[in-house]
Amino acid sequence: MSALNLPQLAELLGEGAIVEDNVALGRRTTYRVGGNGAVFVTLLTLEAAKQFASALPEKLRIAVLGNGSNVLVADEGFSGVVVHLAGDFEEIMVEGNAVTAGGGADLPRVARRTVEEGLTGFEWAVGVPGTVGGAVAMNAGGHGSSIAESLQVASVLNLRTGEVTTRAVEGFAFGYRHSNVRSDEVVLRATFALEPGDREAGLEQLRGIVSWRRAHQPGGQNCGSVFINPPTAAAGLLIDGCGLRGRRHGSAGVSDKHANFIQADPEGRAADVIALIGEVASEVEQQTGISLTTELKLLGDQPSPLGSMMKLVTP
Repeated sequence: MSALNLPQLAELLGEGAIVEDNVALGRRTTYRVGGNGAVFVTLLTLEAAKQFASALPEKLRIAVLGNGSNVLVADEGFSGVVVHLAGDFEEIMVEGNAVTAGGGADLPRVARRTVEEGLTGFEWAVGVPGTVGGAVAMNAGGHGSSIAESLQVASVLNLRTGEVTTRAVEGFAFGYRHSNVRSDEVVLRATFALEPGDREAGLEQLRGIVSWRRAHQPGGQNCGSVFINPPTAAAGLLIDGCGLRGRRHGSAGVSDKHANFIQADPEGRAADVIALIGEVASEVEQQTGISLTTELKLLGDQPSPLGSMMKLVTP
């Protein structure tokens, strides 16, 4: 990390960013396990974001982290730079039926704001514990909808060049839990086109989604659904049907409440989560012939122990 002078970087970015080193990355994810990161930069303004990109050494590894709801940090940590959005990037603006939210805005907060404004089409996001930027990058979804359904345009910063581009929804090549946003790009802001709705009906829908998730999904230390649903069946039903509900490996266990959730114990190890993911996928393939891949990504310096089944945040 000698190629990146932290005092100089902090001085360059000024009040537009917070520069920290040796940050406990695992604690900044919903799994709450895993190691530290060498440098953690919280960008608060667009100007600072552009300056940051211009100051980065060319070959330094970069990762973008929102609320960490879809990321597992390796026990060994990550020796590169982790970028997080806050400040100006948490703002939400409503103009007519258009809602513009910063990449650092929490999805549940955006969902509630849209309902308060008498709009409909974003209620599904109230139960997704991610940020707008992360949701665009992975085409997050739930309850029959996804980001791609309402996104109009989004601005994306290339962290290598400092260039900001605006892409229409067609420019993201959205697929199931997929977009073409690269690991060295960060979604700064997104605009969604919603429909006029009834506020009271929207509030009732929000309550229903929250209640359903509490009844059917576990709390605690997890990332939500671990595996992508294959075309033929829900991953949770496949795992449950293979008798894997409750299976444990060290400090990690398949949830008794929802088999597509893998829980981590307090002060647990990321390696145990990874090992259990591998065991579950192997057993499902042996019993059903179906190969599972993860929504969850690994943040670390070494190749994923699970190969293509579990991708790295930074390839």
